[in-house]
Order: sequence, then structure tokens, then C-alpha cells
Amino acid sequence: MSAYVVITREKTLDPAKVEAYKQVAPATFDQRPVVMLASHGRREVLEGPALEDILILEFTGYDEALAWYRSPAYQALSETRLQGGDYRIIVTEGLPQI
Repeated sequence: MSAYVVITREKTLDPAKVEAYKQVAPATFDQRPVVMLASHGRREVLEGPALEDILILEFTGYDEALAWYRSPAYQALSETRLQGGDYRIIVTEGLPQI
């Protein structure tokens, strides 16, 4: 069953760090079963707190999504991300295929 990772940036702290993160982060997907469903596109918050950016990733399963997030490559990059802004990252399991 598919799983989804939703990454939102709620506030930028250091634009240079955000750009550095955006340049390197895609390499952490190498050799991983991931599809980008939404990436830095037009968005509008209809309810809830504002956010500055959103990325939605589809993985082949929940464990694969967690393996990507917990990978040494991504965790090493997390320091830059956290210096660049306030983020929220959510992993959720999708619905079974009917």
C-alpha cells in the first residue's frame, strides 16, 4: 500500500540555507521508489495556519517512506533544512487499492 510524505515549510529563517537544502535534497531519492506528486507549486491555505511551501511524495509503502526519512543521507541534510526554516513533515499510509 502506498504511503505519502507531506513536507511543509511554515516559516523561512535563512533563505540561503533553504536554497542549499533544495539543491541537495533530490539526491536523497536516488535508488528509492518515490514519485513527486506536488513540488513547490501554487497553493492556498483554505483553513489553518499559513505555510510558505509544500512538497508531497509518494512511496511504495510506509516502511520505504520511513527508510528514506531516517536514512543517513537525509538525516545529514536535516541540519541544513532546520537552519533554513520551520518545517513540518508527515508520513501517512494511503488507502488500499480496490
